[in-house]
Amino acid sequence: MIVCVCHRVSDREIARHAHAGMSFDEIQFELGIATQCGRCETCARDVVDKCCSKGTTAAIHNEVAAQSVQLATPILESKAWHSSQPLQAA
Repeated sequence: MIVCVCHRVSDREIARHAHAGMSFDEIQFELGIATQCGRCETCARDVVDKCCSKGTTAAIHNEVAAQSVQLATPILESKAWHSSQPLQAA
């Protein structure tokens, strides 16, 4: 359903941004919702709140943080990484 008629933004598009971890203010800046006539602000905030209340943004942030740690370890163990101390074999 179209939430913001002025900028033709749907609830799905707002939800997608909210699930990506964006706050209402960030989504408003990105999509332009509630910046012209303002009638959509309550509905748009409800969509963001509904997405955030499911805990999906926290799960996404935790998953991204875990992936960052997993990716950093092989880089440090690589022979291409020049370190002042030699790596010890496990």
